[in-house]
Amino acid sequence: MQYNFDEVIDRSNTGSIKWHYEDDTIPLWVADMDFKAAQTILDSINKVVEHGVLGYTKQTDALYDAIINWHSSRYGLTLSKENILFSPGVVPSISLMLNLFTEVGDAVLINDPIYTPFVTKTKLNGCKVISSALKEVNGRYEFDLADIEAKIKKHKVKVFLLCNPHNPGGRVWTKDELKAILNVCKKYNVAIVSDEIHQDLTLSGHTFTPFLTLADGYEHMVVSLTSMTKTFNIAGIKGSMIFAKDKAIVKQISNQQRLNDEYELNLFAYKVMQSAYEQGGEWLEQALSYIEKNIDLTIDYLATHLPDIKVMRPEASYLIWLDCSAYGDDDKVLYDKLRAARVELNSGIQYGQEGHLKMRINVACSESVLKEGLQRVKQALVDS
Repeated sequence: MQYNFDEVIDRSNTGSIKWHYEDDTIPLWVADMDFKAAQTILDSINKVVEHGVLGYTKQTDALYDAIINWHSSRYGLTLSKENILFSPGVVPSISLMLNLFTEVGDAVLINDPIYTPFVTKTKLNGCKVISSALKEVNGRYEFDLADIEAKIKKHKVKVFLLCNPHNPGGRVWTKDELKAILNVCKKYNVAIVSDEIHQDLTLSGHTFTPFLTLADGYEHMVVSLTSMTKTFNIAGIKGSMIFAKDKAIVKQISNQQRLNDEYELNLFAYKVMQSAYEQGGEWLEQALSYIEKNIDLTIDYLATHLPDIKVMRPEASYLIWLDCSAYGDDDKVLYDKLRAARVELNSGIQYGQEGHLKMRINVACSESVLKEGLQRVKQALVDS
């Protein structure tokens, strides 16, 4: 089936977080796509509705098989039914993992810049945020291993919250980079919680490595979090998975989930997850191809019209990290300029101090919308 990603779907007045404006602002910010979901997913929802009974639902063997086959065939990650737990979302799971691995006052290591909930959930769980800035080398981020080890040792860090692929920088960490992180964490007995929600959005020329494939002998300290929601643009259908290989850890997570009844999903989430993993590959392949064209379009446009913006080309996802420091010296002023031109990007400062004067742009939309949005960025930073 050929999908039409050029189609502009009106999302106004739908309760959309992304398209919530009363004017004609173009939102190139929050991480969801403007693309219609795969037909197999829509069909699975319609089938549930047509059945007419929306009762209590549990996971089926077919669902487990779909998850297991997807991760095995694509990433060489061997899972069994016993390794898989379900959660309403990756962010709630981050809090759950902090409850599991830390006590109030413990130190948690994150990178800077990083997805905002890594910081907020750490603080809300009563833990200390220890930040290690990523190094920009040849236009992409790298770990500062010496800094990471020094801070783990100094602050007696209990958990490293890892983002792979990285948000907002778009890095797909290599196997060697992940092994280096593993070795440091093993040395100081630090738990690793790997947020891998962007794994399926890895772009051509790059290879995603699930952390659990490297954790032999350290499985009792490694947990991965992932979801089909980013992959298939179905964030409104809440659902995610927790992968763990160690039986004792699985039992502890399960017990934590039962405290708040956070161990099951709704009927639609189960059906959508199964259909996406069984039959969504064709849609995903076409979506990624379209996204890569939009990434090229964005980079070319900025090089021509805003050449002083430094672009970090993503290795995964539809989010591009832009250094706009040549066009201002105040984060709020920079953001307000764009809003005044009726275009919205994510202000980089919300991802940490390394996000100063940076912006995150979402290019998962129709080409026509993207072009208009980029013109408004130019209007804000050059023509005003």
